[in-house]
Amino acid sequence: MISEAQFNNEIDLIIANAIREDVGDGDHSSLACIPLTAKGKAKLLVKDNGIIAGVEFAKLIFKHVDKNLKVQTFINDGRNVKKGDIVFYVEGSSQSILKAERLVLNSMQRMSAIATKTKQFVDLLEGTGTKILDTRKTTPGIRALEKWAVKIGGGENHRFALYDMIMLKDNHIDFAGGITKAIEKTKQYLQDTGRDLKIIVEARNLDEIKEILQSDGVYRILIDNFNFEDTKKAVKLIGDKCLTESSGGINEKTVRQYALCGVNYISSGALTHSVYNMDLSLKAVD
Repeated sequence: MISEAQFNNEIDLIIANAIREDVGDGDHSSLACIPLTAKGKAKLLVKDNGIIAGVEFAKLIFKHVDKNLKVQTFINDGRNVKKGDIVFYVEGSSQSILKAERLVLNSMQRMSAIATKTKQFVDLLEGTGTKILDTRKTTPGIRALEKWAVKIGGGENHRFALYDMIMLKDNHIDFAGGITKAIEKTKQYLQDTGRDLKIIVEARNLDEIKEILQSDGVYRILIDNFNFEDTKKAVKLIGDKCLTESSGGINEKTVRQYALCGVNYISSGALTHSVYNMDLSLKAVD
């Protein structure tokens, strides 16, 4: 994964770009009818059940918009919430609260949905020793938020992007002339460029797993779109030579059975691409 400094930079870029997109040259609705000196207070109200996520991100948004805004938190990231709960109060300039409102809500609604779905998978895997991973199937421009939400929900992050891990998938293998050639070329590339990146190789069948195992230096084998029986065979073949990861259409109904095949990880794009936003609102209070 990327460093903490890189991650924080991604978050800063997301906030700056979102404010640019939403505010432009000014929140004219607020500027037109609310005095610059007006002070206000608002509450983040939960209108759904699930896992709350994005509280810390909301604080960063408020700070970016107006460092004088004060946030009083009652429920932290990763906690269960129910309809009617109040997550936090924010107090200060009314114009500033309104300027930040939509970005806070859009972000927290999506992050909470992802955290809630991730927690469902984590609970289904309880006791198996298998961990749930996200993927790069994220919303363009806000990947850092969505991967943050997966962590809040108890999952783990796969590679962040194309630059922090080598992942040789079917197209790489076919374009390179086969599995062995792809691995050899990759190891030579890493040596030539002085890069220290882990190598994951995707297998489409048991024969490909056998071929991957003939090469050293593979960190994890991606057992892609295998059925349960072949997954068990794959895990037995691999043994302790490297880590294992199952992927490919795995859902809430099948995730535990794949875990019981003995894989170390299961990756699911659904954690980030198939969620329904949690219903939240930011309401003015007296």
